Amino acid sequence: WLIAKTGIPAFIATLGMLTVARGFALIYTNGKPISNLTPSFTNIGGKVFGVIPIPVLLYLVVIVITWILLNNTRFGKNVYAIGGNIRAAEVSGVDISKNIIMIYGYCGLLAGLASVVFAGRTGSVHPGAATGYELTAIAATTIGGTSHSGGIGTIWGAVVGALILGVLRNGLTLLGVPAYWQQVIEGLIIVVAVIIDMRKNAHRR
Repeated sequence: WLIAKTGIPAFIATLGMLTVARGFALIYTNGKPISNLTPSFTNIGGKVFGVIPIPVLLYLVVIVITWILLNNTRFGKNVYAIGGNIRAAEVSGVDISKNIIMIYGYCGLLAGLASVVFAGRTGSVHPGAATGYELTAIAATTIGGTSHSGGIGTIWGAVVGALILGVLRNGLTLLGVPAYWQQVIEGLIIVVAVIIDMRKNAHRR
């Protein structure tokens, strides 16, 4: 709503509300971790038939639903239109405010689902948990070919980017690279990926 109605940059709205939400979480929990989660909740982090992890199944369902939304609905076409050229989309009859609210509403829904899965897997959760995951999300989508200038990107690209980042992290861990250095490498990957994206867009123009 803030992005759609006030026109403030999406990045600023996201960081601002992230800080507000984290502050409320700290107030609600007094800064202490919550570990007395019910078995019905922690089962989300379990496995089906003792073989297939439930988080993997949820991930696949989200991928399929998002792919359908982006490629087979008017909403998906509006998403790409707004990302490509918001003024042209508005002139062509797209309800910008409505679609922006729907876009970020869906993002919020997926973030909420991710937090439930995260807590279910760990069996407990700290109000400060997952700090820095927003940068991981940026890195994964950037590596997967999503353009920061908008209008370019696919769900499969984001999936591949996440897999590449996951394999890279595991590889660095197996090689004994310290966690702090892994953060340095991840930050450099984001910067390099954005530079490559900007160069590609410059050539395209």
